[in-house]
Amino acid sequence: MSLAIFDLDNTLIAGDSDHAWGEFLIQNQIVDPVTYRQSNDLFFKQYQDGSLNIDEYLEFALKPLANKPISTLKTWHAQFMADYVEPMRLPLADKLLRDHRQAGDYLLIITATNLFITEPIAELLGVDEILATNLEIKNGVYTGKSDGTPCFQNGKVSRLRAWLKDSHLDLAGSYFYSDSINDLPLLELVDNPFAVDPDEKLAEHAKIHNWPIMSLRHKST
Repeated sequence: MSLAIFDLDNTLIAGDSDHAWGEFLIQNQIVDPVTYRQSNDLFFKQYQDGSLNIDEYLEFALKPLANKPISTLKTWHAQFMADYVEPMRLPLADKLLRDHRQAGDYLLIITATNLFITEPIAELLGVDEILATNLEIKNGVYTGKSDGTPCFQNGKVSRLRAWLKDSHLDLAGSYFYSDSINDLPLLELVDNPFAVDPDEKLAEHAKIHNWPIMSLRHKST
């Protein structure tokens, strides 16, 4: 059994679930549409160019969850899955997961996007486990703060190493699939890194280091 690790956003799905959640909040008038979209788009651009301050972003992104009844959040999320996540499904991603599953590999998603957004998506995709940015809960509600190390850049590596200590798995023969230069620390850690529909910086790095470049959106690539 090998460990097959996958980024989520713009890798296994054709879009960014974190940014899409912001759009869902705007569309449903849960947040101020003008100011929230400006910040949501700015943070997304910073993520794409590798300059994101994860702490500043989490303070922004988690605030709408704070002190809301969990039942309300679950209702919102179910609608979000139907309206935003389902249209981002990729048949080739499903096939890749299926191929690793049939090979007997352990399927693990590691994503910077918080667990509230991503855990139902991981369940939909049928992976074995997910590591994501955790949220602080007090008195049965989210506080609007993160809990522990954000699962971002080098944080993905530290979270994975901590997880491996409690598992029966190691990195021998491991795979990691990602689209983003933000995931370079983890891509460099595994035995089999794959650049999936990569951003410009990752594509350049992959070519220099002879990493496979693949697409889960276009069969011809």
